Amino acid sequence: MNVALGDWRVAGNDQAACADGPDFGPLAIEARGLVKRFDGVTAVDGVDLTVPRGAVYGILGPNGAGKTTTLRMLLGIIDPDQGYRRILGADRPHDVAHAIGYLPEERGLYPAMKAVDAIAFVGALRGLPLKEGRRRGRELLEQHGLGYAADRQIRQLSKGMAQQVQILGTLVHKPRLVIFDEPFSGLDALNQGKLESMMRGLAQDGTTVIFSTHVIAHAERLCDEVAIIAGGKVPFAGPVDVARDRIPAQVRLETRAQDGAWRGALPADARHEGSFWFFSLPDTGIEPLLRALIEGEAGIHSLSIERAGLHDAFVAIAGEAAARALEQEKPEELNR
Repeated sequence: MNVALGDWRVAGNDQAACADGPDFGPLAIEARGLVKRFDGVTAVDGVDLTVPRGAVYGILGPNGAGKTTTLRMLLGIIDPDQGYRRILGADRPHDVAHAIGYLPEERGLYPAMKAVDAIAFVGALRGLPLKEGRRRGRELLEQHGLGYAADRQIRQLSKGMAQQVQILGTLVHKPRLVIFDEPFSGLDALNQGKLESMMRGLAQDGTTVIFSTHVIAHAERLCDEVAIIAGGKVPFAGPVDVARDRIPAQVRLETRAQDGAWRGALPADARHEGSFWFFSLPDTGIEPLLRALIEGEAGIHSLSIERAGLHDAFVAIAGEAAARALEQEKPEELNR
């Protein structure tokens, strides 16, 4: 089964293609109280995560916040010092490794290996026979417009093409859970858009997608839920809309009249700039205010209600320092 994903296509999530595994129910991942220390320094401090099956889930935070360490604990690459994690219904991640795809932050393929063999090799690490991996690899490369490069060595490919090959290797064994660590690093804007489409398509096909990022725009566009991580802690984990609702929606009102009894109905935080008023949406909603404005003949020229973006929510939840660290990261730092 193949699923169209914009300009990208990937092999569909054929559950029968994976070896039998636990019935993991509504959650793909459940982690409680994860703690990890390195040389006495706490890198992750009590992280809780619950990731629904079939979700696109983002782990959002600046470099050094603990994102990669958290992902590695979930995958079983390293073990937590405290806490537990349950992945696809298994208490030991290695028991379900065949059903997981992982793109690490450190990009790396053997330079002398052909593109099709590189894909097959990554699949073989997850239990896919090499012959089948090569067959699927050629098919995937053709679907992604890279069929001409199937027999080229990795060293002969551009950085972006090599990254696409590694992504295809992550998916060649048709995993139920895919974990990407800073997946947009190294991709131009066009291929970033294609990757976003691919992630959405995977989730629509029932695959759970988790990715770490320090780019708020990717998380806001893609994610059903996010975990905001800063200083090794997770001050918020849940739906993106719930995060945004931490900050009251803002009202922008333009009136013809400059004064009148209607002004008494404006919230206490209302500020006046020219013919415009700006204030937080009242807890009672906009309707009582609208009645007061109409009855008071304020003359409404325009009225808009704007919800807070994920960036503003991140600042409110994680703090100004974490937000500054997020904004100061440079492209060459993306793979750290």
